[in-house]
Amino acid sequence: GRRRRSAWGRMGFLARGCALRALARPTAGAVGLAVRAMSSETLLKTALHDKHVELGGKMVPFAGYSMPVQYPDGIKESHLWTRESAGLFDVSHMGQVRLYGNDRVKFLETLVVADVAGFAETHGGLSVITNEKGGIIDDTIITNLGDTLGMVINGACKHKDMAHMKEQLSNAKSKGMDVDLELLENVQLLALQGPKAMDVLSRYVKDIDFVKMPFMTAQKGTLAGAECLVTRCGYTGEDGFEISMPSPKTVEIFELLTADTDVRPVGLGARDSLRMEAGLCLYGNDIDDTTTPVEAALTWTIGKRRREEGGFLGADVILKQLAEGVSRRRFGFVVEAGAPPRGHEPLFSEGGEQVGEVTSGGYSPSLGKSIGMGYASKPHNKAGSSLLVEVRRKRNKVLACKTPFVPSKYYKVPE
Repeated sequence: GRRRRSAWGRMGFLARGCALRALARPTAGAVGLAVRAMSSETLLKTALHDKHVELGGKMVPFAGYSMPVQYPDGIKESHLWTRESAGLFDVSHMGQVRLYGNDRVKFLETLVVADVAGFAETHGGLSVITNEKGGIIDDTIITNLGDTLGMVINGACKHKDMAHMKEQLSNAKSKGMDVDLELLENVQLLALQGPKAMDVLSRYVKDIDFVKMPFMTAQKGTLAGAECLVTRCGYTGEDGFEISMPSPKTVEIFELLTADTDVRPVGLGARDSLRMEAGLCLYGNDIDDTTTPVEAALTWTIGKRRREEGGFLGADVILKQLAEGVSRRRFGFVVEAGAPPRGHEPLFSEGGEQVGEVTSGGYSPSLGKSIGMGYASKPHNKAGSSLLVEVRRKRNKVLACKTPFVPSKYYKVPE
């Protein structure tokens, strides 16, 4: 079960990153989430499980699946390769959802803070699903697919997300709304990330013009003879794509891409250190159902129209916070000396008062130093503030800073 934590960080479910500190100590902070023990018989497997094992992947339980935390080249090397070339990640544990019906936009806007109606066809963005108290049930990528809406939700959250959405769906249908939703089966999801991702994918997908494809858009394309949905997005801060494909074609597509000399398979450990350098939240560490998007520094996900109209669960709490501010806020920090925090360590002011808690932390391969994120009260969460973090009964100095730690390289279409 979960250990009890302070009010600074009652963090719950596993999510996009990996949750495996005890199994892979060198990885970044999210790898410090507790994994409930499961026998290998109870773990689900993606279509690539046997391929991961064949390639020497270190398989661990994650979000109910057996997933590779690292490959023989190690987490640091995989991390740096993704920053320099292209890494291929199996993220098939995540949930792919479709919403149908004439009222699908109206319905989804009761669940999320995004201006879904404002997404042009093929366009989308990051949003959060909120509860009645303004807390975050999950973060999600939403895309306008024309006659449907697409969502990608976290693997460890997908069943609770679906239960929540189906409850709200039942209420909507009882009011006469024309809407339905489903969690897609028999599909898998791969993420190709890094500065060479576009060049690589262009060699194998000939029916998409990637030069003209904006960030956070999706198009159908043919890969290894299969129709796939390719979305320009990712979880590393690099340019990249998430590719949804039919399960039977996954091994063939994985082998095709990894045969390219610019591509290497990458595990969840490096995925976590990459996302942390990019300043991206890990559900269950940096955000959960007790943190609001305002506290989590995710105000930018709240559409302008939604700030005026509300209409989503918890809007009264969130809109009040937008107007009046919050007492704590997520921020980034660099560890000036000492062991890196991994998550849930207390943060103190220089005067010795506890003012916050670490939510993610670990070593940054790109920077060659330890970094982290957490929550602290004002003014201690302001960039430039000095704090102390307690690691192994020793208090080390950290310096608050802006995120991302490594400049993001999201794609912009040439003018």
